[in-house]
Amino acid sequence: MRAHLLLLLALWGVGAIGGTRTYSLRGSWRIRSGNGSLELPGAVPGCVHSALVQQGLIQDPYYRFNDLNYRWISLDNWTYSKTFKMPFDISKWQKVKLIFEGVDTVAKILLNGVIIGKTDNMFNRYSFDVTSLVRDLNSIELRFQSAVLYAAQQSEAHTRYPVPPACPPQVQKGECHVNFIRKEQCSFGWDWGPSFPTQGIWKDVRIEAYNICHLIDFTFSPIYDNSAQEWNIEIESFFNVVSSKPIGGQVTVVIPKLQTQQTYSIELQRRKRIVKLLVKIKKNIAVERWWPHGHGNQTGYNMTVLFKLDQGLDIKKSAKVYFRTVELVEKPIKGSPGLSFYFKINGFPIFLKGSNWIPADVFQDRVTSDLLQLLLQSVVEANMNTLRVWGGGIYEQDEFYEICDELGIMILQDFMFACALYPTEQRFLNSVRAEVAYQVRRLKSHPSVIMWIGNNENEAALMTYWFNIHPSDLQTYINDYVLLYVKNIRKIVFEGDKTRPFMTSSPTNGAESIAEGWLSANPYDNHFGDVHFYDYGSDCWNWKIFPKARFVSEYGYQSWPSFSTLEKVSSKEDWSYTSNFSFHRQHHADGNNEMLRQAERHFKLPQNTNPLRKFKDTIYLTQVMQAQCVKTETEFYLRSRSEIVLGEGYTRGALYWQLNDIWQAPSWASLEYGGKWKMLHYFAKHFFAPLLPVGFEDDSVFYVYGVSDLHSDHKVTLNVRVHTWSSLEPLCSRVTKDLVIKAGEAIPLYHERVPDLLRRCRNCTRQSCVVSFYLSTDSQLLSPINYHFLSSLKVAVGLRKALITATISPQNGTFAFDLETSAVAPFVWLDVGSIPGRFSDNGFLMTEKTRTILFYPWKPTSKKELEHSFHVTSLTDIY
Repeated sequence: MRAHLLLLLALWGVGAIGGTRTYSLRGSWRIRSGNGSLELPGAVPGCVHSALVQQGLIQDPYYRFNDLNYRWISLDNWTYSKTFKMPFDISKWQKVKLIFEGVDTVAKILLNGVIIGKTDNMFNRYSFDVTSLVRDLNSIELRFQSAVLYAAQQSEAHTRYPVPPACPPQVQKGECHVNFIRKEQCSFGWDWGPSFPTQGIWKDVRIEAYNICHLIDFTFSPIYDNSAQEWNIEIESFFNVVSSKPIGGQVTVVIPKLQTQQTYSIELQRRKRIVKLLVKIKKNIAVERWWPHGHGNQTGYNMTVLFKLDQGLDIKKSAKVYFRTVELVEKPIKGSPGLSFYFKINGFPIFLKGSNWIPADVFQDRVTSDLLQLLLQSVVEANMNTLRVWGGGIYEQDEFYEICDELGIMILQDFMFACALYPTEQRFLNSVRAEVAYQVRRLKSHPSVIMWIGNNENEAALMTYWFNIHPSDLQTYINDYVLLYVKNIRKIVFEGDKTRPFMTSSPTNGAESIAEGWLSANPYDNHFGDVHFYDYGSDCWNWKIFPKARFVSEYGYQSWPSFSTLEKVSSKEDWSYTSNFSFHRQHHADGNNEMLRQAERHFKLPQNTNPLRKFKDTIYLTQVMQAQCVKTETEFYLRSRSEIVLGEGYTRGALYWQLNDIWQAPSWASLEYGGKWKMLHYFAKHFFAPLLPVGFEDDSVFYVYGVSDLHSDHKVTLNVRVHTWSSLEPLCSRVTKDLVIKAGEAIPLYHERVPDLLRRCRNCTRQSCVVSFYLSTDSQLLSPINYHFLSSLKVAVGLRKALITATISPQNGTFAFDLETSAVAPFVWLDVGSIPGRFSDNGFLMTEKTRTILFYPWKPTSKKELEHSFHVTSLTDIY
């Protein structure tokens, strides 16, 4: 299979250059309601909701029940307006354009009282020629239509056949017909988020004036000659030419560290013009590759491209150049029907481990650089290397991808279609085609983006009858599906970018779905492509319920965020698991009860008579349950990478649902709204470690596998220890002889019948003992210390209430928490309330009398502040 080669260039901002003057219209605008009764200043970029908050006219929209109380805002038709004076003499410029990087969503745009255009797609960039209209003093107006009302009108106009789903489930408290508008799909509500269909100018807006010609876009396509082993860079430059005469000149491409400098003669013609350049990298120059996190460096090279054109026109671009290849391998596997499904980066097979990204806030103007950095830093600190940007949100801002490039986070990039069927009228398709072309040009420069995905779950929705479509109508919807995702989106993607694989949906059977006419009869087939898997009714400690699939791109369990996170958006009457607030905040049907039922399988439910304490204990227990469930499931996928059992296995990806939260509510996330780590995120830091021992039982035999994400074989010893719940002294231990874990593999290291293990350890019982184990070499710890419970903890014998104390001391910008316990303590949870930061470990099994944990503050804090906020909980505290 041909490797998809990628040399990538992340553009830097260039400002007023090349005979172009730009004038930003960011900043203060006026906003007024549909009937004019409300007028206020509002920031651009921004939205109506944020402006109302900033003026003190509404509370925090996330507070209590405000998602319902403020529904009127989204149902109104708002207008944005601004007057502005041009800071330069417009008579000296042949062409003047008004550029909107993002309008949310349906608007009529007027300049000086004249309609210049309309917008109906949040994900498009819009450019309007205003040369004949612009003056020294100007007025601009955007008359928005409610997204909710627009979507309803579009649905009503689609009379030939329904395009389901009409409305979200009632529990989501959302709006209807979101599939009829090209807008963030989850803004109408989701099973983890509120309904706030925003209106506003959500990205930059500016005036661009130029003479002769103007560089509109700058994109790059790699070419790799396998036989010659030669790197070439194809650069595409998109110009708008004003001059009636041809424009000649030269362009010079310089990459100093690759000793590359090449000059080309070019000529631009009237109207739009594309200039293609082929840059050759000398074969004798060593090119360092970009590697995912944990696999190498993220090396980039500075490049400049200088256009020197007639009439003294210079245009200069600076870029960061990254080199890497990506290949999606779908080949037969010995001993298994179907095909493999895994990624090679730079020729090396890599297990994709990570999570799924949703928008970090409903109100994008609240998503700051600092927040993005914090959330994405937390990804690599938990040993992840991949995020899937989910298709019901947004194509993220440039900075998101730049940070992923720098941190080595691979991105599986969905197009923004999710859990629905979509119309295929020509106007809708034209809008989607423009959206896809723009986003591909914008994002293809990033080495982090390794695959395009057409949609989220729409193949599965159609083929497994989510919407109860009558079999006689199915072909109509299949035709629409192929028209949208294959004949339009896929076609546009490959016209713009031939360097990455494209998959029509997630989940899909990949090559098998294509062979079946782009939709598989069973999109969840474990022998092909990727799967999504959710099962809340079965026991999550039983690894046999999980699919031994090729690649698992969604799976997970819910939990509640910590009390300190909820406290900010609730009042005292809400602080109960059965309050109206707790019920309102849960958007997944029966979700709160599902969590308790799952927890009750292995833990006693909180018994405290103090209602607030019981609420906090229940929150804690949901996080314990979630962390333990996702740990068990992830470890199953990790250890299934190198084996085929009953025709299934060779699992090469585990991305749990979901990484982050959009508001303060129960969800599948491991990072709370604002970035606080749940217990699951600390567990992920362990189970995604580069070297990991995984323990499990099968037919009363205890097994330990060694899992490696390293590039070389590793010689290790396995240490297995048994503790009784009633003693901090190990009861017995065993150290294996030297074992070798092969690079990138999962191999069996150890097995022992559980009755034999119990007998060997002075007649332990399943209820009275717990097993821990780790990898080492020359007494040096190489892996996290993992553990295996021999029984449910609700029947554990000898488990005592642990008195845990902490001494806090500053230590080089961090704080050391010296812990001491009176007894073995499972799921030790250290909490400092709302003080931003994370611990080096948390939610751990404490089997030793003392342990030191570090706290890494995200903002300045003090020992006194930490001591005041500190609270420790372990499992027996909630009984």
